[in-house]
Amino acid sequence: MSPLDFSFFAIAGPAVMFAGISKGGFGSGAAFASAAILALVMEPGAAIGIMLPMLMLIDLATLRPYWKRWSAHDAKVLIAGSVPGVVLGAAFYTVADADTLRLLIGAIAVLFVVWQIAGRAGLIPVARRPFPLWGGLLAGVGAGFTSFVAHAGGPAAAVYLLSKRPGKTEYQATTVIVFWVNNLLKAIPYGILGIFTAETLWADLWLAPFALFGTWLGVRAHFAIPERAFFALTYVLLTVTGSKLIWDGLT
Repeated sequence: MSPLDFSFFAIAGPAVMFAGISKGGFGSGAAFASAAILALVMEPGAAIGIMLPMLMLIDLATLRPYWKRWSAHDAKVLIAGSVPGVVLGAAFYTVADADTLRLLIGAIAVLFVVWQIAGRAGLIPVARRPFPLWGGLLAGVGAGFTSFVAHAGGPAAAVYLLSKRPGKTEYQATTVIVFWVNNLLKAIPYGILGIFTAETLWADLWLAPFALFGTWLGVRAHFAIPERAFFALTYVLLTVTGSKLIWDGLT
């Protein structure tokens, strides 16, 4: 697929818009489905390279509506853990080939769906008391690592945040500030490792309107639309794309 041709925008445009809707309105961490979709049609490194500036733009657009609605303590704990997690992710990227990245992104996608469905079905016990400080730091490490290699840090952060039983908006706001900082941390090693290229950044300029429109829709959806239908679509997307990436990585 050649960037800036019709086939690229036919896939990348909706994928980026979906990331905006997910990050703007639903704090499930499901925005990484966009990177998984792009990884189906291009090298995984290029896919995550294209998505990081878009996620950073979405983060910036969502800061205002959720400003200071987050839990400052929980955000600081997760961000502190994310720093070594990002370092580990960068180290892993230097030794992983494209098929290994496809397998990892695909496995994370499928496991995300299994985790979400099991949690909603009551098969995963909810923490009876808030996680201790070390648990939050460990969740931050997991969030930083998976965020670096697949933009999929949401589940690790969610395990910690949900143990605190936050309100819907506090939870969403906390994920916004955590991953805004997390994505800033990732930008430097992405540049050093060549994950950003002139070609991916040029594509991002054209994709920016899709990201902003999706974010606008997501913020409004957060306050107006039940989550069930959105997550049903998300789970289907992640199951299909994750399974395909695993197959491609193995074959």
